[in-house]
Amino acid sequence: MKKIDDLIASAKSIHDRYKAGRMERETVREWALGLGEYPPPYAAPMREAAAWFKPVRDMEPDALKAADIEKLRAIVEAHRPDFKAD
Repeated sequence: MKKIDDLIASAKSIHDRYKAGRMERETVREWALGLGEYPPPYAAPMREAAAWFKPVRDMEPDALKAADIEKLRAIVEAHRPDFKAD
C-alpha cells in the first residue's frame, strides 16, 4: 500500500506544481515516462499518461498544458474520486 500512497502523493505534487507553473513540462514528462506498473484502478490512467507524454506534442502551449494536467489528474482521481483540481 505504501507504493500506492507514494504514487498518489507524487502525482498530486507533480499536478499541483506543474499547474502553478513551478515545474517544467519536460520534468513532468520524464516523471510520467519513468512510472512502473501499478494494479487497477491506477494502471489505465498511468498507461494513458505515459502514452500521452511519450511523443513530443506540437500544440498551442495553453491547450497542451491543460491536456497534460488532465492526464495527471486522472491518476490522482483513480485513488481519490473526490479530488478536485482548482
